[in-house]
Amino acid sequence: MSIKHSLLALLAESPRYGYQLRGEFEERTGSTWPLNIGQVYTTLDRLERDALVEKEGDDGEGHVIYSITDAGRTEVMGWFAQPVAATNPPRNELAIKLALALTLADVNVSAVVQAQRTASMKLLQDYTRQRRAAATHAGTQLSGEPGTGNANDAAWLLVLDSLIFTTEAEVRWLDHCEGWMAKRAASAGTAAKPAQARATADTAVAK
Repeated sequence: MSIKHSLLALLAESPRYGYQLRGEFEERTGSTWPLNIGQVYTTLDRLERDALVEKEGDDGEGHVIYSITDAGRTEVMGWFAQPVAATNPPRNELAIKLALALTLADVNVSAVVQAQRTASMKLLQDYTRQRRAAATHAGTQLSGEPGTGNANDAAWLLVLDSLIFTTEAEVRWLDHCEGWMAKRAASAGTAAKPAQARATADTAVAK
């Protein structure tokens, strides 16, 4: 997640101080990815160093106000214009866990898959309930048709849709893993039968 560009996007709307930026970010994304305030101010320092934002003094209550510069506006508009690069996929703990489980003789891989599917299905149900409640609040239809809610409501609905689609994809992948392991086990059993037959024949000859 690009905190740098997220903060620039909010500052492109209007000048703000750190706590306002954190609050606006979390409100617009449904607090799905909470920001640490120290991280916000560290990022603002870097943005100021790179001449993408500048300080505008304070609000009279000790809060330093930041505003975006022309260079910062160009930077954030470029971010919106470019697709998100996926050349270096983020680490997927579940994929790593299953990959390692398959290489260890004392791990029940099927149990790992079943436990994860149960957790993923529960999460999917939670997201779906949240989506239904958010859609009702925003005055939209569950079909995804735009309603009369404000932009923040719409943003939260899109975030929930992303979480639902991602979780559905994870469940489908777990189903694929289970099916693949079943075929692998069946193939291993088929390959073992000729070997067992040969061993039996060799024993009979030896006798």
